[in-house]
Amino acid sequence: MSRTGVTLTRFIGETEADGAADFADLLGHIGLAGKLVARDLRRAGLIDILGVTGETNVQGEAVKKLDTLANDNLIKVFQHSGLVCAIGSEEMEKPLYLPDNLPRGRYMLLFDPLDGSSNTDVNMPMGTIFSILRYNGKAGAPSDADLIRRGTEQVAAGYIMYGSSTILVFTSGQGVHGFTLEPSIGEYLLSHHAIKMPAKGSVYAANEGNYHKWDAGARQFVDYLKQADKPSGRPYSARYSGCLAADVHRLLLGGGIYLYPAEKDKPQGKLRLLYEANPLAMVVEQAGGRASTGTEDILKVAATTLHQRVPLWIGSREDVSKAESFIQGAQ
Repeated sequence: MSRTGVTLTRFIGETEADGAADFADLLGHIGLAGKLVARDLRRAGLIDILGVTGETNVQGEAVKKLDTLANDNLIKVFQHSGLVCAIGSEEMEKPLYLPDNLPRGRYMLLFDPLDGSSNTDVNMPMGTIFSILRYNGKAGAPSDADLIRRGTEQVAAGYIMYGSSTILVFTSGQGVHGFTLEPSIGEYLLSHHAIKMPAKGSVYAANEGNYHKWDAGARQFVDYLKQADKPSGRPYSARYSGCLAADVHRLLLGGGIYLYPAEKDKPQGKLRLLYEANPLAMVVEQAGGRASTGTEDILKVAATTLHQRVPLWIGSREDVSKAESFIQGAQ
């Protein structure tokens, strides 16, 4: 298949064996939501959508106006699509169930509508992270338990990154592929085919302002990365944007490690398992990388609650394994 000018819909139709039409439609709707979010971000400084709403979400975080807009865009796109029977969002305390979409709509969608929303007021990169599950219930609408699954049960996952261009990256378990939005025609075109993450990198991404809150193993690992006496002969470079999707995207293409360890006041971790860690872990592992809590593969973590948090170490396989050796050696 020629790779020039291949659209997202065409690519899925030619590579997905079963249920290609509905799956292509589902990814197309995710892409549409991404176009709407990208449109709002481009106008953010011109209309009154910057700043906070004055509300606090279920995570205990101040809600940005763009958080609400992005969440509303995703719900509007999918609510009457007939494709999904349940939607879970980082911004919503409870899932939205859509039993009228059954029996066709047997997908369930989990998402972080605007990852990196602390960047909204300063024109920095942001993203949308999504996880797709299949509802296998025999009858009736799904329940919370149907959404709370191990990462190994995802049928697809990915993210949309909003930066100098808008790019949609996804995996359905058959490699990782990236599609860049061509704004002149409104189509996502294949730009990154069968992405392979380097086994080892030279970059790390971490919020080092929390260094003093980390366990000894995490501090020792970051200290190790800064040393110039490693086999590479030079220290790792620090690159941290405040947007998880953007930081992981950099590492997906160039290698390295992202870390958000457990902290003294957050021993369970900060990032959400179902909306952030699981989908990005599936993407990275399909590209040859790894994702870990420091002691356990992210995709094997037993999910117990909708908004469950975990520590996250994600990136190149050798870098994550090295991090685990420091963490487990310090215990």
